[in-house]
Amino acid sequence: MAKTDKILLVLRTLADVYPQAGTRLKFQNPFQLLVAVMLSARTTDEQVNRVTRGLFAEVKSPKDLASMEVGILEDMIKGCGLYRQKARNLIALARILMEEFGGEVPTDFDQLLRLPGVGRKTANVVVSVGFAKPGLGVDTHVLRVSRRLGWHNARDPQVAEAELKRIIPESWWARAHHLFISHGRAVCRARKPDCDRCTIRLYCQYGVSGQSDKAEDRLQSESSA
Repeated sequence: MAKTDKILLVLRTLADVYPQAGTRLKFQNPFQLLVAVMLSARTTDEQVNRVTRGLFAEVKSPKDLASMEVGILEDMIKGCGLYRQKARNLIALARILMEEFGGEVPTDFDQLLRLPGVGRKTANVVVSVGFAKPGLGVDTHVLRVSRRLGWHNARDPQVAEAELKRIIPESWWARAHHLFISHGRAVCRARKPDCDRCTIRLYCQYGVSGQSDKAEDRLQSESSA
């Protein structure tokens, strides 16, 4: 079976298993999505949603955020990990959005990367989910699942992203991101992956080998989103 055919078979199988795969973050516009994804680093989506429920009631736009005192924002988002750093980045980001982008979130990937606190994962998620453009964010789940499949040997998210974008058809990038996250949470966990009930085990290098890879447990999640 050609490599592309095998990749598509894996993705289509996962799509059948996780038909509702998609972001769990709650948002109503690209600005809210950007804020939520930034807050999600080292924080569960459920906790982010609890924080943004109150935050978005007060912060309606980049203008509101740009004029906020950092201490006040820290108090509003302290339910998230690294909240002090995130508060500083969010205020700095909002000011740049007001000064350089007319209060709008840029749709261009490279322009998003210029914003404080925005890493490649965040930029990929914003362009794909917020603007329906091609993007493939690599978080700890995407990195782990795709590596175990044998699709790359990278431990660095940026290296993995480049390889995955090379081998996965562009039309599947965004969906692959969500499918790998769903599978990583439900079955292909960092510790004790449940290979016995994995629907793609026959196509998985890790699953077929039956060998434990203790190094997988040391894979670090992308700290900057």
